[in-house]
Amino acid sequence: MRWLVFQHISMEHPGALRDFMAEDGIVWDAVELDEGERIPPLDGYDALLVMGGPMDTWQEDTYPWLVDEKRAIRAAIAIGMPYLGVCLGHQLLADALGGSVRRAPEPEIGILDVALTATGRADPFCAGLTPRFAALQWHSYEVDRLPPAGRTLASSPACAKQAIGVGANAYGVQYHVELTEATVPEWGCVPAYKNALELSLGAGGQARIEVDAARHLAGFRADARKLYDNFVAIARAHPKRSAA
Repeated sequence: MRWLVFQHISMEHPGALRDFMAEDGIVWDAVELDEGERIPPLDGYDALLVMGGPMDTWQEDTYPWLVDEKRAIRAAIAIGMPYLGVCLGHQLLADALGGSVRRAPEPEIGILDVALTATGRADPFCAGLTPRFAALQWHSYEVDRLPPAGRTLASSPACAKQAIGVGANAYGVQYHVELTEATVPEWGCVPAYKNALELSLGAGGQARIEVDAARHLAGFRADARKLYDNFVAIARAHPKRSAA
């Protein structure tokens, strides 16, 4: 398989998912949208991954490439292309398809619990996950209203829509599944992320979240592998793959 990846800042890449893709022989091409790279035709790809970033879905005047990105997301969903969005990619899935995103009443930053909904426990994307699990959160906006055909798969006390599905092939997770040991230290160097972290966690917050993330890293990777394997199964079942 060949997957297309939309990136919005170079350090928010597929992370641990890169290792899984390499093990499975999946080739992937990254488009660095914030650097002006153009979106290629979708028909050469079997799935679309959309990563996080420091911008917000509504900032089309500041980041005009968001218009083309949303158009591409709609086109991908229209042809049934398997889609996985993380953080901003999760929000873009909802926004592009007619849902809405808002500033969260309470930002979520840190290692916090997420719980599957009854719908999530029955969805193949979440197969094998425990009903409640820890996850890294680092966001100040959230999906407020689901798009048509959307469903909530996971929630947290501060964010009702931690994971969503749209139709049979499109999924988004607000929390971060792609962590490596370098993720949190690198993100702490991004001004927008650092400011949000300090506002939420106060002085010394960066050091605390680095220690906490390292302590949970093995569990994060195990959960990421489950979601990745589930998504691969969905992608392999897509009609394009069946016909190939």
